[in-house]
Amino acid sequence: MPTDTTSPLPVSGRLAWWATAWLRGHVGPDDLLDAVLEGDVTHVVLGPDPGLLGALAGLRAAGATAFGAAFPVEGDPVGLGGPRELNAAALEVGEAVVVIGADAALVPSRVGPTVEWTLLPASRRMLPDVGEADRELRWVLLDAAERLAKLDVARWRPEVADRLMNLRHRPAVTAPPGVPTRCVDLASRGLQALGIAELALEDDGGALSVHEMEQRRQALAPLARAGRRALVAACSPEVWPPD
Repeated sequence: MPTDTTSPLPVSGRLAWWATAWLRGHVGPDDLLDAVLEGDVTHVVLGPDPGLLGALAGLRAAGATAFGAAFPVEGDPVGLGGPRELNAAALEVGEAVVVIGADAALVPSRVGPTVEWTLLPASRRMLPDVGEADRELRWVLLDAAERLAKLDVARWRPEVADRLMNLRHRPAVTAPPGVPTRCVDLASRGLQALGIAELALEDDGGALSVHEMEQRRQALAPLARAGRRALVAACSPEVWPPD
């Protein structure tokens, strides 16, 4: 991956992909740091070894076999398995990295140009299957497009209508070696769905009533949920299919 290429993936997705690739010998430590830091000054891990590489090496020594991402929201802690302290911390920022094989997780917090990672205990988690997440996202995206068209999305959010008419134009996601092609595609489409939902919910645009506002939210909530589930599956090596 060229070091000047940025990724639309949240930082937990980048760390999950690139730390797993590093752990499995597909990339070197410099590639890992370049991909995870992007434009940040530095990433530190709160604890006795603040260096990101040192902390990852310590997790490898503790039995880590891979790293997977979680993107939870209130009412949908997808990618998390507890305990309560981890769930609360991850819900506050909307993401985390679960260390597979080491019963631990890393939760990011941005402080200016620095990301601070907090290491917490983690329990075993339940994950959406890649195929299941893929099928759900495809169906929900079509359903949301149909429902939003009935709500005249082109009038109150023409940008959303444009995106729904051009679904082939997706965020460009660059992955390290070892990530299945299907998961790279799924991550891109998950980001696309989340982007559409976020854009459509920025304000109430041309809403004429509370009822219409609620209809929009009902159309978009499943899309955002499917997008998060797609991202979790795409960034969780436990459920990766053979490439």
